[in-house]
Amino acid sequence: MFSSRLKNEQTDNLARAFLCLENEEDCYRLFEDLFTIREIQDLSQRLEVAQLLQRQATYTEIVEKTGVSTATIGRVNRALNYGAGGYQLVLERMNKETEK
Repeated sequence: MFSSRLKNEQTDNLARAFLCLENEEDCYRLFEDLFTIREIQDLSQRLEVAQLLQRQATYTEIVEKTGVSTATIGRVNRALNYGAGGYQLVLERMNKETEK
């Protein structure tokens, strides 16, 4: 079983909040209330970077497509390779949904 360094009562509550969401509209409603526009954009970009890295895109290609810094790409790449496996989990599930 995975044990997160972030785990505490507050983050447990946050995780439960996300698990209560049933559809994209629910997600957007919570996103708008919980995050700033910039935070949503940053998170969305990181996910896109992870998808591009998974497809073997180069850093140059990713910068051109997304406009993110190479530091952000490196951070996402480290998480993909040495992180908790969250990106891989989500990307695999998203790919399965796309294949349906």
